Amino acid sequence: MLRNALEPWHLILLLVVCVLVFGSKKLPDMARSVGKSMRILKSETQALRGEGGDRPQQG
Repeated sequence: MLRNALEPWHLILLLVVCVLVFGSKKLPDMARSVGKSMRILKSETQALRGEGGDRPQQG
């Protein structure tokens, strides 16, 4: 039903809307903060996976 739901022109349209809504000056700062947040999230999930073996399993 949702086959080929996201095509290249959808991404272009999304980019144009983002530029119109946020302005071209704020987009680099927003992208930088999103990247920083993703790195933090990735490191935290890796840390949690490393701690997983120390706890006894419930059940």
